[in-house]
Amino acid sequence: MDFIGAYSADNLLFLAEGLKLTLYVAAVSIVLSFAFGTIVGTIRYMQVPVLSPVLAVVVEILRNLPLLLIIFFIQFALPEVGFKFTVTAGVITALTLFEAAMISEIVRAGLKSIPKGQSEAARSSGLTSLQNLRYVVLPQGLRRMVPPLVSQFISLLKDTSLAVIVALAELMHNAQIVMAQNHNYPIPILLLIAVVYFVINYALSLLSRRLEARTA
Repeated sequence: MDFIGAYSADNLLFLAEGLKLTLYVAAVSIVLSFAFGTIVGTIRYMQVPVLSPVLAVVVEILRNLPLLLIIFFIQFALPEVGFKFTVTAGVITALTLFEAAMISEIVRAGLKSIPKGQSEAARSSGLTSLQNLRYVVLPQGLRRMVPPLVSQFISLLKDTSLAVIVALAELMHNAQIVMAQNHNYPIPILLLIAVVYFVINYALSLLSRRLEARTA
């Protein structure tokens, strides 16, 4: 093991570039998957005719496919029919589709957890279905969704490492390049990567607990 050589300034800078791309891909995917997941979950909760059953089928398909298969499909299959993505855009698209399906179920479950009596009271007071959703159900449901949503976001961040298979220059990809320089580098580099992932994900877990405590 060569910790000094593995942690040289050049290697650390190269790994930092990979971490930067990892965080960028994760951040964009989180925003997009949360937006789409919330929309899909809300539509399914409201049981919109035709649209809701169709989305249910799409969600079930995506949830039961391996994320790696979705990444491969977008990166290698879609270009065959004219849809070409850069590696970064392809990975973000795959993560967004997969995670949006997961988040939609969290949203739907969170909305369904609100007692029906509150919705009935809201409607009896003159609120429309959309107003009831906006002012009564959604605010309460979102508070209950915080812990599972953060857990899903943590999973998304870890799943970015799968992009190494399509040569996205994220953290694990750059770590592999550094480890290939010297047979004494793997343990120091892998330990460093483990610490980086742990610190980021543990920070998200702490944030989840604080948000949960505030909304309790």
